Amino acid sequence: MIAVDMVKCAGHGVCADLFPERITLDDWGYPMIDPTEIGADIVMHARRAVESCPMLALRLVKSER
Repeated sequence: MIAVDMVKCAGHGVCADLFPERITLDDWGYPMIDPTEIGADIVMHARRAVESCPMLALRLVKSER
């Protein structure tokens, strides 16, 4: 799962561009994360979105299920 630090986030939208499978943007450009577990087939896309965040506001976390 991806977690967002909303204090750090500046709403650039890079994450949604890179990982539209799980991230959409609200009306102000801030990310809304789909909490569905990220499968092995798309985890590389999630990592790319996390690593590309200009504000370092994203991180990958293990699901607690």
